[in-house]
Amino acid sequence: MSAKDSNFKRFVELGRVVLLKSGPSAGKIAVIAEIIDHNRAIVDGPTTGVPRQSFPYKHLTLTPLKLTGLPRAAGTGVVKKLVEKEQLTEKWEKSSWAQKRAAVEKRRSLNDFARFGVLLAKKSRRDQVRKAVKKAKKA
Repeated sequence: MSAKDSNFKRFVELGRVVLLKSGPSAGKIAVIAEIIDHNRAIVDGPTTGVPRQSFPYKHLTLTPLKLTGLPRAAGTGVVKKLVEKEQLTEKWEKSSWAQKRAAVEKRRSLNDFARFGVLLAKKSRRDQVRKAVKKAKKA
């Protein structure tokens, strides 16, 4: 079976952008700088505050983003230059995945009064939609 026939679209490879699932840098993105073995890779996030370190694959989530032209055994400086050149952080922030994560985080950080405000806004929107649908049905 060739790579074209495969159901998998994201592979563990040099330059693959990953989302960290655990540790002090959980929720941040980093780049796979080197593959150690079948269980671990060296990740580096010079622009996102993730220090260069070994990380197990089970604590990483592969994203569709990838750095092109990253050489093997590239140091932090090379990774940083390529990340800035390809504007990786901006691409990630614009992705629907990152926007959903930000929305969930914002919702989790709300206090009781803010949640009540959201409830009222949803009721108001629902009422307006119902009135517009009723008006459209009459016409």
